[in-house]
Amino acid sequence: MDHAALDLSLDASALTARLVDFPSVSGDEKALADAVEQALRTLPHLTVDRYGNNVVARTNLGRAERVVLAGHLDTVPIADNVPSRLDDDGYLWGCGTSDMKSGVAVQLRIAATVPEPNRDLTFVFYDNEEVAAHLNGLGHVAEAHPDWLAGDFAVLLEPSSGQVEGGCQGTLRVLLHTQGERAHSARSWMGSNAIHTAAPILARLAAYEPRRPVIDGLEYREGLNAVRIEGGVAGNVIPDACTVTVNFRYAPDRSEAEALAHVREVFADCGVSELVVDDHSAAALPGLSHPAAVAFMEAVGGTAMPKFGWTDVSRFSALGVPAVNYGPGDPLLAHKRDERVLASLVDDCAERLRGWLTA
Repeated sequence: MDHAALDLSLDASALTARLVDFPSVSGDEKALADAVEQALRTLPHLTVDRYGNNVVARTNLGRAERVVLAGHLDTVPIADNVPSRLDDDGYLWGCGTSDMKSGVAVQLRIAATVPEPNRDLTFVFYDNEEVAAHLNGLGHVAEAHPDWLAGDFAVLLEPSSGQVEGGCQGTLRVLLHTQGERAHSARSWMGSNAIHTAAPILARLAAYEPRRPVIDGLEYREGLNAVRIEGGVAGNVIPDACTVTVNFRYAPDRSEAEALAHVREVFADCGVSELVVDDHSAAALPGLSHPAAVAFMEAVGGTAMPKFGWTDVSRFSALGVPAVNYGPGDPLLAHKRDERVLASLVDDCAERLRGWLTA
């Protein structure tokens, strides 16, 4: 198949199929980034910049507000689900249909068909969202060219089944180490079992009652859970070390520092010899009270829901830009072998955004 060009005259659902047939697994987005850049440069109402495999296009009409529409170009590894196919029930199947080439297709259609929006627009297409945070292209752009991401409001077209999801919860992963002393298991009294020492940690987790705070009318649900436990030397050795990996999903009314302080407090008297932060990504406030967000909700309809998982709206929040998730894909189908999206929902999502931006 010729991957040289993208036809932006296609409707959003047909463009989704074209994008799915254009493989772009994380780390291999260059060809698609080239095609996106080439297609956007044919649109005279946009200025286009590129940083690595990240493409940013903007209108410069002097409007009172600027809105950022963002989406990632990469997918998880293909699982025998390319090329795309459209079934008799109107579902488009294939890798990335839900997460998130349908959202990227909506961005491209808006870029091509709304040359004079009522708000200035910034379109961001970035790489490596599905892999380690330090590779994330949106993060790279934020560090190198934060001015490219400036705006009053942002919409991340992550899969949300055509429903607005406000902000996102933060995620903190810590390693809780316990220590013991090795001994032969036949003479266990000569040692100290580090796995047994971890018992208070597990008891504290089992008894933990997570908060359910309400922010901007949205109820978030925190969670503190063990996701891994490691320990043991051999079948006849009392272990001298154990590690419990704990993941804290926290509501956006906590800062990163407050989230870490809370975890330290929870396990303060549980025999932890060392607490190590393994990964940490901040939460994002929903920002639904912002005038642009109010107008957005009125245009797309429905009832806003909280985002329990972490998304890149957090990066916009860190830049002072309130953001929501709104895309046509179903998050429950993301990354699955039978990933699919309802084609009519893709086109509907594009039309609702168009209505908001042209009213």
